[in-house]
Amino acid sequence: MKQLFIFLVMMLLWIPLNAQTVAEASKEDSLTTFKTEKDDFQDSTVDDLPWHNRRFKVTAGAFFPVNNTQVKVEGNNGNIGTEIDLENDLGFSKSTVSFLGTFDWRISKRSRLGFEYFVLDRTATKTLQRDINFGDHTYPLDGRVQGTFNVQIARIAYGYAILSKPKYQAGLLIGAHVLFADLGLKLEANTQSVEYRDTFDFTAPLPDVGIWGEFVLGKRWGLYANVNYLAVKIDETDGRIISYNLSVLYNVVDNFSLTAGYTGLNFRIDTVQDRLNGFLKWGYNGPTLTAVYTFGKHVKVTR
Repeated sequence: MKQLFIFLVMMLLWIPLNAQTVAEASKEDSLTTFKTEKDDFQDSTVDDLPWHNRRFKVTAGAFFPVNNTQVKVEGNNGNIGTEIDLENDLGFSKSTVSFLGTFDWRISKRSRLGFEYFVLDRTATKTLQRDINFGDHTYPLDGRVQGTFNVQIARIAYGYAILSKPKYQAGLLIGAHVLFADLGLKLEANTQSVEYRDTFDFTAPLPDVGIWGEFVLGKRWGLYANVNYLAVKIDETDGRIISYNLSVLYNVVDNFSLTAGYTGLNFRIDTVQDRLNGFLKWGYNGPTLTAVYTFGKHVKVTR
């Protein structure tokens, strides 16, 4: 597949510039030229591309996810939790804006280490359309409830390139997402004589494995993609996760570039705390716009 991709890109660039030569050349000369062009594409140095194969890369920008969140939290007083849709039942907005940052270190021509950080804080206030059991309390019909859902996700991943060419690489990933979640409901005092609240805070490590690919599309254009998945149980936390990312890079000037992409993460976490137990099922998917700065020496990649 990678060789076919390279072949197509090479043909799109090579045929228009050499149409007359091809028309006049013999079949044998054409095959020789084709072989030379293909070898040059794979073997030529990329040291003149300031954004590619640098030792370090820093990315920061905006993420515009569309959220779909379900949760159920039970108390230890026998209160059976209600399965809640945060967007439909509590009035949380599906569309949000958040910060996304990454740092990548190319250890060698085949090894790389990546760090990622994502933060999203959400609040909503709504008059309930039904009774909701959450934690140790029941939030009544027509009660005015304020909900909070604050989450941070840190990720570390090691990548190894099984295929390694000067202008494309592809390989395996192994890493972990660590989720720091703060979920809570508060019944406002003007609803009834007593104001009360429940919170459900937890930290969940979610290992994952996947595949990745990075391609040079042109002097200023690049493409990156990855997909990760795993289901695992650690202590009292049972998690399943799938994440993906596809982004296109445009080099603006020197070591500075911009990327536009699409990112998604979907997971379910079942966890038991000292006082509460419940599950969180959350999916977010949406476009990203980021700025990229690369620095350090070029990492030499040979055929």
